[in-house]
Amino acid sequence: MYVCPVCNGLTKLEKTCEVCQGPMMDRGRVVDYYDDYSPYWEEEDAKMVDGVLDSKEKHLCVHVYHCLSCDSEVELSVKEVRS
Repeated sequence: MYVCPVCNGLTKLEKTCEVCQGPMMDRGRVVDYYDDYSPYWEEEDAKMVDGVLDSKEKHLCVHVYHCLSCDSEVELSVKEVRS
């Protein structure tokens, strides 16, 4: 079984905004923003929607990072680890 180290509090990723060099904050998984029920989707369903199952690397968790200074957002793929 694979888990996201960021979602599970095993690591904290710090990201700097490429636009303004300000600090970015992790806003969670990108699939959690699709609709009211998306945070409750099964893991495989979520990976189909965010495109991970179509990629070569199957064990990724896509997070949204938001800049606190300029409001830019980026998606960052986090490699899942075996638990």
